[in-house]
Amino acid sequence: MAESVKIVAKNRKAYHRYHVLDKVEAGISLTGTEVKSLREGNVSIAEAFARPENGEMYILGMRIAEYKSSGYATHDPDRKRKLLLHRKELRKLTDEVAQRGFSIVPLSIYFKRGYAKVELGLVRGKKMYDKREAIKQREQERDAARERGRRR
Repeated sequence: MAESVKIVAKNRKAYHRYHVLDKVEAGISLTGTEVKSLREGNVSIAEAFARPENGEMYILGMRIAEYKSSGYATHDPDRKRKLLLHRKELRKLTDEVAQRGFSIVPLSIYFKRGYAKVELGLVRGKKMYDKREAIKQREQERDAARERGRRR
């Protein structure tokens, strides 16, 4: 049986700004109105990052807009949210972040079997010349695809 995965948001800039070295799936601790707002797609993860604090992992900078039909029970759109990881994964990520130059960035947010999940990437920042090289490579691939299309 195939798992139903509904992608809510992707962090496209992450692949441009960073070298993604490893990926990990984590759950997110959310309130009811946050889940409803997330299901509507009202989330921004472009500037978000994860940080270990007191033996736990938190995501900061992720903005989940307030749910319009919530009435008085609203949530803070910019609060830090706890990530749910296995102890072994948490320890591995914490050790990697302690090394120089590594960060943890959300790559996408999705619902899997009804639960909100976030795909975290262990990343190292790209230099400017790496970014230019990636742009050049992408343009060459597009040109080659255009040429193949014209020949047919």
